[in-house]
Amino acid sequence: MLVFEITPEKQELMTIRVFAGVKDYFAREFQVSGPIYDTAALKEHLLDLNPAASDLLSICRFAVNDEFIDNLSQLNEHDTICILPPGSGG
Repeated sequence: MLVFEITPEKQELMTIRVFAGVKDYFAREFQVSGPIYDTAALKEHLLDLNPAASDLLSICRFAVNDEFIDNLSQLNEHDTICILPPGSGG
């Protein structure tokens, strides 16, 4: 008798890294999966995880693979997305 192992479909993950005040709402680094095709969908997903982050996420910048992107930029599987709040410098 042959036995076949059924494995679930491999989920493609994006790595999310957060900095400064965003760490008050999310882990420093975590992964997400699902139909997240642009930064708008990612923001919605993050707000589902923690609605209290709404005000801060609305003013954050996003970078994908170390390059800043705009709010409608396309996201791809295996991207590393950094979320950076505004900062001050001197």
